[in-house]
Amino acid sequence: MRYMFLIYDAEAEMATRTDNLMPEYGAFSEEVTKAGIMRAGDPLQSSGSATTVRVRSGKASTTDGPFAETKEQLGGYYILDCKDLDEAIAYAAKIPSARFGSIEIRPIMEM
Repeated sequence: MRYMFLIYDAEAEMATRTDNLMPEYGAFSEEVTKAGIMRAGDPLQSSGSATTVRVRSGKASTTDGPFAETKEQLGGYYILDCKDLDEAIAYAAKIPSARFGSIEIRPIMEM
């Protein structure tokens, strides 16, 4: 089953971190690629680059930035093809940001 791993971090904290997580993310990406379960994954630009679209009464409006003010922002994602939720949880725990942010796992609905 395909799962989306949504990576949430506090952008303000990430900007002040002195450790470089890119080598760890590279190692994780290499691991899931070699395991044959990687389907997609990318970091996202900062939440300040986001545009939120709402349609109310048939009229679209846009707002700069993310939909909600929160401590943590969506920073990236992976899509992995795991055998079950237990395997997905095990991989989520290996994502570097799990140590200080959070990883939301969502099964992808097959259409």
